[in-house]
Parts: sequence; C-alpha cells; structure tokens
Amino acid sequence: MYIIIVGCGKIGGTILADLVQEGHNVVAVDNDSAVIGELNNIYDVMTVCGNGTDCNTLKEAGVERAELFIAATSSDELNMLSCFIAKKMGAQNTIARIRNPEYNAESLGFLKQQLDLSMAINPDMLAAKEMFNILKLPSAVKIETFSARNFEIIELILREGSPLTGVKLMDLRSKYKAKFLICVVRRGEEVYIPDGNFILQPGDKIGLTAESSEIQKFMRAVGIDKKQAKNVLILGGGRTAFYLAKMLTMSGNGVKIIEIDPAKCDSLSEALPKAVIINGDGAQQELLLEEGLDSVDAFVSLTGMDEENILISIFASTHNVPTVITKINRNELGGMAAKLGLDCVISPKEIMSDVLVQYARALENSRGSNVETLYNIMDGKAEVLEFNVRSDFRNEGVPIKDLRLRSGILIAGIVRDRKPIIPSGTDVILRKDKVIILTRNQRLNDLNDIFK
Repeated sequence: MYIIIVGCGKIGGTILADLVQEGHNVVAVDNDSAVIGELNNIYDVMTVCGNGTDCNTLKEAGVERAELFIAATSSDELNMLSCFIAKKMGAQNTIARIRNPEYNAESLGFLKQQLDLSMAINPDMLAAKEMFNILKLPSAVKIETFSARNFEIIELILREGSPLTGVKLMDLRSKYKAKFLICVVRRGEEVYIPDGNFILQPGDKIGLTAESSEIQKFMRAVGIDKKQAKNVLILGGGRTAFYLAKMLTMSGNGVKIIEIDPAKCDSLSEALPKAVIINGDGAQQELLLEEGLDSVDAFVSLTGMDEENILISIFASTHNVPTVITKINRNELGGMAAKLGLDCVISPKEIMSDVLVQYARALENSRGSNVETLYNIMDGKAEVLEFNVRSDFRNEGVPIKDLRLRSGILIAGIVRDRKPIIPSGTDVILRKDKVIILTRNQRLNDLNDIFK
C-alpha cells in the first residue's frame, strides 16, 4: 500500500517503522532536514523535506497516489489542514493526529465530516483508555479485546510462589474449572507458544485468553485477583492525566493529581471538579508520602520525562503500592523499565502505531485480506489477529486437533454468534465465525495462511 506520513518525530517515526515492517511503500515528509537525514540512514523509504501543507511538497511525495495519508505533526491544526489538502489532491484515506481536549466528540465529529477525514486519532486518549482498563483489572499488565469486547487477551506476570508455576498447562484446566487458555509465554527475551507439556516458571509473562467473566473467576481461583483501584494518585497533569482522571472520576474513583505548573493546576481544577489537584514537585519523595502514596490503590506516573517516570515508579513500588503504571515514550527505556521490575509500562506512540497498523490491515481487508483486528502483545514479540471465516476457508468443520498448522501459530479463540469459545481439540471452525489467531514473527493476511 502507498502511504504518506507527514511529521516523523517520536510518534510519526514509530508509525513509519511499523508500517515499513508490514511491507508497505511508505513516504516520509518532514520539515526538519536532520529528521529526514536520519530516516534515510535507517529505512529504505522515499523522503521529502518540506511543509506538509505545501502543495508542491505533497505533489513531490506523490499524494495523488496515496492510499493512506497520515498527518502526525505536533500541531493539531496543521495535521487537519494537511489532511484536507491531501484529500483535495487525491489521497484516498486521511488520518489526523488530534490531541487537544478542547476538540470534544461533537466538534471532532463536525471536523471529520467537513474535512472528510477517515479517522481522527488521539494517542493521549488511547493511552488513558488502556490505563483505565488496567486499573479496572489491576492484576493484568495489558488487556486487548476482540469482537465487541466479547473476548479478551490479558497479560500477567507470574510471581514467586504463584500456584500456576511448576504445573503442566494440560493439568491447569482440570485443576481450575474456569474456561481459559494460556496461549503465549514470554520468558526473558524468548517468546513461546506453549503446548500442554509446557511448565510455567516464576517471572514468566503469560498471555491468557477467556471471556471477561471467566477471567475474573480464574483469577479468584488462583488467588491473584487484586481489588479494583478505588484511590489513584497521578503524577503529572498533562493531556493523558486529564483524560485518565476524567474517566476515573466518572466511574466514582478517588483521584489526586500532583502537577508542578501552577497554570496547569488551575486549568485541571476547573476541568476536573471531582479530582484533587496538588501544586508541587512530585519528584520530592516527602510530597508523595504526604499526599498518601502509602495508602493509595494505584500510582500512575505521567510526567514528560521517561527517566523521572521510571525512578518515581520504582519508589512507589518500594512502598508497596498495589498497582504502578509508568508512561514511557522512548522504546529503549521500556525494556530497561521492565528489567527494573516495572510490570506495567505504557507507550502512547506504540498504542497509536498499533491502531494505524490495524487500520492499514483493514484497508487491505477490503482488497482480499480478511484480517478484522490486529494487536501486538508481549512487547511486540507476538501478534494476535482476528479473522472472519469466509466461504473460501479450506478446513471448515475439521476438528482443530486434525488441522496441520504452521509452526509458531495457535488458534486462541473462536467467536460464534457473539459467544466466545476457548477451543479444544474437538472444536471446529465454521463459516461466519470469527477466529483469534496468535502468531510469532509471521505475516498473515488470510486465515488459510495458518496451514502448512
């Protein structure tokens, strides 16, 4: 697919890397010659140095051939204008990064219609939603949902003494009556799609599939369910903090935000009347303790500095805060944070990139692929795809135990008439089902690609 990305900073660069890896023909546009030079050194892509709202720059990028046009600069208004011009010049689908909370749902809907935008995407809002979901199910470190939330994959980290360790997977489902499937395991830098003889160890990160009610039932059975976070302390008062605090207060949670900038505090106090806003430096340990760090259910570090987020999250962990969430923007620091014991690390740019890769797959879907949704899990080392079963599926009605699947592929779930099925060897795939496939390092466009 021919894709143009305008604005190749932190977020745009991440989107570019993921779309190039997907095999798309990507053109990068940026007005910073240093950014363009770096992209030329790293990627085999066409680059254009110029303004994304300039007709000549867009013409040089081949905008009239663009099947997907993405504007991801730091300016909402520039992104919208760039998409508007690109659409007028022939781009088929346009997506603008729009972050300002002042663009509410009503005004965004109007702008999308008037500018003929395919999608307006807000990385801060997406990150806040992921954090909110984790705070509602705090035993998990990541949650992905499929088929209108009928089916979930959650990631958990097994602690020393967990009842799941030292047990063969084939014995777990008979031991615990909940309907679940452990479909992927990350151990160190290795990712495994385990069979029934696989034995879990402390420190493993596992991916578990089930419907929502069964996940809660399973966690209670194995004693790893944490209570939902009632009181949340947030460090940093930026956009992500605003969106998260709004979701939490609307759900009845107690929220306290610590922000160093007095002007931001005034703005947050006005916008979030149900939250407590503290003007102070959250890097000061005494202030965190004074504001109740020892008694909160969750701590979320959302400052603009990755290093500060990591260090203060470690401090919160040493004070036994049940759930600690850390925002990271630089990929290289994400792995470091995990090694330092921070389980729940969230990157807004990675979340946005996942959404755009999913959108690009959906466009391909209209041309023959039948991928409906796509998510990266296990820190990008595995992929989960949701397929629609069409009339050309080769193995309809064949028991799963008799299917000859390619190595590194697992059928993680089936959704039939909106009801999730955790598959056993005797289950079959039927036309009009939705099938959840987990794969490691393989590019799949069609459900038939899973077979040898």
